[in-house]
Amino acid sequence: MTVRVAVDALGGDRGPDEIVEGALLAAGTGIEPVVYGPARLDTRGLAHVEAGEAIEMDESPVDAVRAKPGSSLVRAVRAVAGGEAQAVVSTGSTGAMLAASLLHVRRLPGVLRPGIAVVLPARRGPSVLIDAGANADARPEHLLQFAHMGSLFAQEILGVAEPGVRLLSIGEEPEKGSQLALEAHELLRASTLRFEGNTESKRLLEGDADVVVTDGFTGNVALKALEGAILTTLLSLREELESSARGRLGGLLIRPGARRLRDRLDPEAHGGAYLLGLRGLVVIAHGSSSRVAVANAIRLAALGVEHDVVGRLEERLSSVAARPDPAASGSAAAQARTEH
Repeated sequence: MTVRVAVDALGGDRGPDEIVEGALLAAGTGIEPVVYGPARLDTRGLAHVEAGEAIEMDESPVDAVRAKPGSSLVRAVRAVAGGEAQAVVSTGSTGAMLAASLLHVRRLPGVLRPGIAVVLPARRGPSVLIDAGANADARPEHLLQFAHMGSLFAQEILGVAEPGVRLLSIGEEPEKGSQLALEAHELLRASTLRFEGNTESKRLLEGDADVVVTDGFTGNVALKALEGAILTTLLSLREELESSARGRLGGLLIRPGARRLRDRLDPEAHGGAYLLGLRGLVVIAHGSSSRVAVANAIRLAALGVEHDVVGRLEERLSSVAARPDPAASGSAAAQARTEH
């Protein structure tokens, strides 16, 4: 089975050539990247669809998606909607990817809001954080669906047979948290999920839950705090080890362990995050992604296709009752309140 992955070449901070290099790394072994970018782009034998217009990070996501239907991001997303590709990967604006996906790929039946599922490099093994930024505002029933999405992700992608789910809050006690957290806690406790109660942000890298569910605002803040803390810690350790002869000697002794730790905490290991709840597979990668991260994001997209994540999610959510979402009939603007 060969998986065709549409790749937006104009979204990354490092330029389209870096995206192409990542696509080349991922090509083969059942993966066929299709690069969407300007005509001048040298794709070195990869399939190439000309799309020279870019959506910039400072543009309004919904307005840009509507005003630039020929942009590389929109064309790549539309390839999934039209069946020309089975998945799409972009390092561009998260808001634009959300808006374009809602407009063209559309939600699965019964899905209230799509959610971004990110793999956290926890000490006890990788876990899933959802929602990591798609929905700044959410309701309790949204979090219930996110929990089902994250649970399926953990089963199909991380290989966890019976994922445990926890709710991110300000305390482990069930009576602690915002009104959203309190109501979501009750829904999760009454669900068929393996709900294990609340967890705090200080436990995210410990890995006491296979799935951590929260709203997109809280999830995005927590994710970026973790990324910043990890980067600062690793850089500070490196500076200390290089500051003296004794430090350099110690660095030689701990180098193997330090490399293993760095590799485990490296956000580029998985390359991207699934935008779950859509009729097609959408992967959002970080804007600063290197070619290695882009390649891993493409591989992650292909893995999701191979495991039929979309079909399995549709089957699971069809059995989950949820109240109608008044915002569902509104514009994509109401659902694209997210950071770039």
